[in-house]
Amino acid sequence: MEMATTTFHSSSASVSIPNPNSRPHPLSSSLPLSKHLFGFSFPSSSTAKTTTLRLRSRNPTSFAPTPIKCSVSEAAAPVEKKKLSRRGDIRNIAIVAHVDHGKTTLVDSMLRQAKVFRDNQVVQERIMDSNDIERERGITILSKNTSITYKDSKINIIDTPGHSDFGGEVERILNMVEGILLVVDSVEGPMPQTRFVLKKALEFGHAVVVVVNKIDRPSARPDFVINSTFELFIELNATDEQCDFQAIYASGIKGKAGLSPDNLSDDLGPLFEAIMRCIPGPAIEEGPLQMLATNIEYDEHKGRIAIGRLHAGALHKGMDVKVCTSEDSCRFAKVSELFVYEKFNRVPVDSVKAGDICAVCGINDIQIGETIADKTHGTPLPAIRVEEPTVKMAFAINTSPFVGREGKYVTSRNLRDRLARELERNLAMRVEDGETADTFIVSGRGTLHITILIENMRREGYEFMVGPPKVINKRVNDKLLEPYEIATVEVPEEHMGPVVELLGKRRGLMFDMQGGSEGTNILKYKIPTRGLLGLRNAILTASRGTAILNTIFDSYGPWAGDMSTRDLGSLVAFEGGTSTSYALSSSQDRGQMFIAPGVDVYKGQIVGIHQRPGDLSLNVCKKKAATNIRSNKEQSVILDTPLDYSLDDCIEYIQEDELVEVTPASIRMCKNPKFSKKSSR
Repeated sequence: MEMATTTFHSSSASVSIPNPNSRPHPLSSSLPLSKHLFGFSFPSSSTAKTTTLRLRSRNPTSFAPTPIKCSVSEAAAPVEKKKLSRRGDIRNIAIVAHVDHGKTTLVDSMLRQAKVFRDNQVVQERIMDSNDIERERGITILSKNTSITYKDSKINIIDTPGHSDFGGEVERILNMVEGILLVVDSVEGPMPQTRFVLKKALEFGHAVVVVVNKIDRPSARPDFVINSTFELFIELNATDEQCDFQAIYASGIKGKAGLSPDNLSDDLGPLFEAIMRCIPGPAIEEGPLQMLATNIEYDEHKGRIAIGRLHAGALHKGMDVKVCTSEDSCRFAKVSELFVYEKFNRVPVDSVKAGDICAVCGINDIQIGETIADKTHGTPLPAIRVEEPTVKMAFAINTSPFVGREGKYVTSRNLRDRLARELERNLAMRVEDGETADTFIVSGRGTLHITILIENMRREGYEFMVGPPKVINKRVNDKLLEPYEIATVEVPEEHMGPVVELLGKRRGLMFDMQGGSEGTNILKYKIPTRGLLGLRNAILTASRGTAILNTIFDSYGPWAGDMSTRDLGSLVAFEGGTSTSYALSSSQDRGQMFIAPGVDVYKGQIVGIHQRPGDLSLNVCKKKAATNIRSNKEQSVILDTPLDYSLDDCIEYIQEDELVEVTPASIRMCKNPKFSKKSSR
């Protein structure tokens, strides 16, 4: 009888062990030739006599003497026609992950252990999230550059957003790097945004190091996460070399990493070693200067600053260059200042060699996607392409009676100039003229994408109105198509019924259901983007605040039909003035109120949610009639606590005939006067 053997390869010995129960791995039938699973290689042929298992070192505390054996080869990189060489002293990496999987916290630990900060320096948490909105929401919105030095090599690190609405930011950044750290939560595993960023990285041919983060969580399940990640590589048609990824287990908040979940080093040394060995140095083309402007920053003193990776040649301070958009469109400029990223700062330098990431000053009209090239022999690089927007909203000047009370910029010209400036940096956004001269249609990758813009403008002193979000439909071969998204909902079992019913009403089609951790279920739906508008609050209500919803764009599909996203109407003030306790005590019987006593309101303002379908007009400014009859006792008024809706909540709430009034100090909702005029006719 023939007996298959299993061969173990380690850094110290190689032994052969008979395997009497040899049979093909269940994954092997779907793979061409062979696929590598975290160092395990399964032949696809059922007649194979040996199965090779490559086990990596189990001694992460001494990572220097026993180096990591990374099998990701340069064959994974796309084939270029030009002759290339690689720099060995630089690594350019992007840290990508789903939202809340711990990217920014991991970068904090990497910076600390690389001695970027002094020992006695006070450093706030999530140092890379420098924007106020990022700190308040706890998410990364803008990508940021930094660098560390490890064993005489420079590692340029780019922290990227994790939310799918800011996927355009990630797509741009992948042009600057040769590899990515794919951070995956040790409990949740790969999530929708994990799939999106990994798909883009594999298309670029980048090397991937998988970091299973938060390994110290009590409910961590690293084997499940690694298996799920490998399956994701297979689904995305990764090459054999890419599938044989290096897995690192880490706790970003504790600053520990290791090659196995049970044996972590005291620092992030194994992670740094994996970066140096698994991610290749930057490819350098032999030829004249070429640099693609991948990001834009603005400084009050230096003006516009273009950030990108130098693909070929060398760049010098004071150098005359050519700025190209295409072969036929070029203009000349001069580099006034040149910076590179060292530790957490921009450091001025006189020259930069190909392969490094740098910041260029002096080109005041530079745009993202343009190429800084040699003055005489330079040619442009391919332009950056990002996916098209799927949601649009109407921006208009404020027409309420309270216009100009709180805002500094209120005219349509102010609005137009600000939106034009946003387009210079935000490639995934589009702005078009609306029906009137003071209306603009802003399109983005999702509601949050546009909401962040609204919040930024509000804090800058702008005052305007926005309409409800609408999906961008397409017509192909006389068929109406609308965008569909993949919605992943993690919900406890006891609340699964109401959530499934809610998603069914919004034309969602369930295609997968799995058991999650800690008594939860993970539901996956393909649902029209229209059905997601206003869904987040509804799903939290249905699950009593326990459900977690994640979405990502999938594709365009047939029109799913009409659907209702809100069952209840609004309470509308039909008289302006100041709200009173006397009026609100009777009004709150009609529904839930948005306002408290002593608040200025105007005619047409939405002051609450009606408890029935259809709108109801009422007077919240009515005062108690004063008479000369003495009452025996004062009547006490008990008012319910008003609902406190944020900007995101208001945008989710409004319907077709309603608007959100945005000012630096207030957020109000009102009925659209244009619709009331149409209905009165």
